This record gives sequence, structure tokens and C-alpha cells, in this order.
Amino acid sequence: MATIKDIANKLGIAVSTVSKGLNGASDISDEMRQLVLDTAVEMGYASKKMRTSNTRKVCIFIENMDYENVNQFGYEIVVGFKLSAARRHWEVTVVPASLNLQTQEKYDTYMLKNGYSGAFLLGFTLHDDWVKQLATTTVPTVLLDNYIERNNHVGYVGTDNDEGIDLAVDHLHSLGHTKIALLNGSKNSMVSEQRQQAFINSMHKHGLVPDEKLMAYGYYVPDCAKDHLPGFLENGATAIMCASDLIATGVIAEIMKRGLRVPEDVSVVGFDDLPIASQFIPSITTIRQDRTDLGKSAFLLLDGLIHNVTTSKLLLRAKFIKRNSSGVRRN
Repeated sequence: MATIKDIANKLGIAVSTVSKGLNGASDISDEMRQLVLDTAVEMGYASKKMRTSNTRKVCIFIENMDYENVNQFGYEIVVGFKLSAARRHWEVTVVPASLNLQTQEKYDTYMLKNGYSGAFLLGFTLHDDWVKQLATTTVPTVLLDNYIERNNHVGYVGTDNDEGIDLAVDHLHSLGHTKIALLNGSKNSMVSEQRQQAFINSMHKHGLVPDEKLMAYGYYVPDCAKDHLPGFLENGATAIMCASDLIATGVIAEIMKRGLRVPEDVSVVGFDDLPIASQFIPSITTIRQDRTDLGKSAFLLLDGLIHNVTTSKLLLRAKFIKRNSSGVRRN
């Protein structure tokens, strides 16, 4: 483990200057502070407080995900993480991770400068600057629905998409549906790619032929339904599997605009089991992700990584929830 003296020797500067750089003192230049931080990261430096304190300081970074009220996907995940952290007296900071933040500062440098022992990242894509930097990070980090290969400092928590999608396809197949469509989430997302492949695999498993005309990437918002539903209906879809409950609400609204009924004419299945799924009319058949447990699991995984337990993936079981938006095929 590198020391302040090691950093000073490498840079050929005084130990006091290194200390000032690490602690954000105002009487050294920004360039020197950045050089000290970058060198400390390169040499694997961690402050004594970060190494020994029982009260750890960790961060939840959130991008492209709503989390401020109970109806939003990220809310219960954050609550679950914070509940577990509180029992261990960890200090948790939630930081919106804008693109500007990621451009202005390297991930490892930001973590060291702010004294964070680890982080949980929500809503990031594989193309984000910080996610790319995780390939070489030494900071204990947990990702939701994203995976970094061959780095023992980074883990992944999520719900078993293969199981979840298979539960939905099995349900629709049992109701007589053979022309099943998939309206997926964003294309540049690991979880969307997983659900696409899970759907194809499950269709084959049930003796059904996945039709490219009945599969599309959209976005995790209701509005994407209007772009893809007409094509699904033209190609004979009698059931639509949606990658989120929000997408499902948009699909149902678009079906009804065309004078069709759910589930009498078209069955719809969502994913997530957000509160809106049970409140919507008709209530939405869906695959439940226990988001509070996802947050708790992320904490357990991060705690393990901090203590050198190198867990790669932690997947929760999916649960099928039957409601009113799915029914027997009538045509």
C-alpha cells in the first residue's frame, strides 16, 4: 500500500505538498492537486481513515434513472441500500452523475478526493466514460444491470432476466399465444441485450419461432409504444412482452386508441412490478423485481468487495405476477 511519502518521492515534491493535494488545500495550484491525485490513484493509495474506519463513506451515483418518489424505479433500490448501510453505520451520499461530471474528472480521482471507500452505480450505460474506466479501477464498485469483466474490484447485481422472461413467455404460451412480440428497452444497454436473448431462447424452448418483425428496441418510457405497436399488430401479434411496466402502459394505451381491448384482443405483460402496474386499468401482468432487495444485495456485494471478497455477480430470483392485462388468445 502506497504512502504519502511514496507519492512525494515519485513526484519529487514535499510530503506536505502531497498532503495538501490529497486534502483539497487551497494554497497549491489546481494542476499540482490533480497531479497528486492521479499519482495517488496510480500507486493504489488509500487514506488511513478509508482503510481502518468502521464508519465508511460510500456513494450511490445515479444517471438516467428516477429515484425521488416511491413510484419511480430507483426509489426502493436506494432505500434498500441505505437501510443496510444504516445498520453498519455507513455514511451514504447520493450523487446525480451527469455527463459533465464524468468528463471533468476521472472516476478513481473523484472517489479518492472525496474519501469514498466504494460506490453503487445506477442507470449507467456501457458507453459512459466512468463505466469504461471501471475496467482498471481499484475502487470497490457495484453496478446495477451492467457487468465489467476481469476486474476483482467490480461486481454486478441484478434480477435473473432469463428466468423472468421465461416465466412471461411460458404464461403467454399456456394461454394459446404463438405470435408473441417483444418491445425492449434501450439498445445500448446490457440488460436490454440480456432480455432480447432471453426472449429468443424462451421462444425456442416453447417450440415457437421468434420473428424479427415482432422484436424491437425502444426506450424505457411509455411513448416508445407508438413507434412499434402498429408494426406488431400488422404482423399478427396477439401478445406483447414489454421490458418494463412503463413501456407496458404505453402499449396498452396505444392498443386502446385503435379500438382494441386488453386482454381480449391483445395480451400485454410488463417487467418490474412498479406501483403503477397494480393501479393501471387494466392492471398489468408483470415480472417482479424486488427493488428493495436489489439495494440490500448491492450493499452486501459492496461490503464484500471492500473486504476483498471478489464476488462477480449476484442475481435475484424473478417472480411472476398475474393480473388483468393477459388472457386467452381469442383469434
